[in-house]
Amino acid sequence: MVEASSSHRSSAYLNALTQEIEKKLQRALASPSQRRNLLQELFADIALEVDDRARDIILSREEGVICPAKDGSDGRLCFYDVLADHYVRMPESGKRILDLIVQLWSQSFASHIYSLLFHKWLFEVQLDNNEVLLRYSSALVQGATNVFWIDIQTNTMRFQSLFQYLLEEVALESKHLNKIPVQAQRDLYLLLSRFIFFYNSVDKIESLLKQFPVFPNSFLVGGPADFFVIEVADQLQKLKVEPVLLHYLSQIKVLRGMELRMTTSTRLKTCLYSFTSPGGPMYPTRAVRHAAWDALDFLFPVGQYPRHVISLFFRLLYPWYWPSSCWNFIMSCVKAVLYTLLRLVFSGWEKVREQKNS
Repeated sequence: MVEASSSHRSSAYLNALTQEIEKKLQRALASPSQRRNLLQELFADIALEVDDRARDIILSREEGVICPAKDGSDGRLCFYDVLADHYVRMPESGKRILDLIVQLWSQSFASHIYSLLFHKWLFEVQLDNNEVLLRYSSALVQGATNVFWIDIQTNTMRFQSLFQYLLEEVALESKHLNKIPVQAQRDLYLLLSRFIFFYNSVDKIESLLKQFPVFPNSFLVGGPADFFVIEVADQLQKLKVEPVLLHYLSQIKVLRGMELRMTTSTRLKTCLYSFTSPGGPMYPTRAVRHAAWDALDFLFPVGQYPRHVISLFFRLLYPWYWPSSCWNFIMSCVKAVLYTLLRLVFSGWEKVREQKNS
């Protein structure tokens, strides 16, 4: 009896949220001048983390007792997580919202909202119209791309659960993957390739490559590994947030040993090399340059010494960097000498203690 009451409270709460979302979408549709702001506010609302009071209502089975939930890897549960599950269990509840979003397709944040609320619904319902299915699946990929970039720009993982669902429950599950058109499947795999490093899923790369769809231009580009590495290289060139770029450069070492075409290998090498020198067009920081050198030397050990010599000559073209380079070199030498002396002192002290004890 208590469980039924709790379930009723949860459904009532989610239905109330649905009504609020519907009202805001209707206001956006009726007010062109305020449309973008209203959609942006709605997107921010559904991306919020569920607070304790709402979590009690949505997830509890008994009054005051919270049942286990499918939170993200960091324990975070957002409103779009519970709403996406709700629209799978009760498709009719989200039908009106979906109709309103379709009318707002071309507006900013419409695809964001759709991808958050209906990413599970798309793979659970049966849609017989191929044109509608292609539109929905393309909007999902576009919206997911936009929200993942928001995570990158803010260096957060608020939408990690969306990425994990698309990777583990769709890309690696043929029963879900085959529900969307082939073109959407290809776009989805390219999307996952670009963000798999950011969301710490490098252990799934091998499985992802095994499931990679066939591309019509594969005879020119290469196999799945080539498509994957090309997307990663392009993604690196777009990253402007230093912690995220450093994260990518540390994770990219898993690519060692992949069989790539010469053009793909050269593309990756050129991309990494562009981060190793100061000045335009990238203006990488010292930490980024060192991380890029580490990744480059690890992935392409052949020719690393000539590369460093050539880089040294190019550094001479930037005389304004000489003072900082000399200072960093001196400090590195001082630290190395200091650490060596400390190791000698402590090792000698340990030997003296061992002799006394014996």
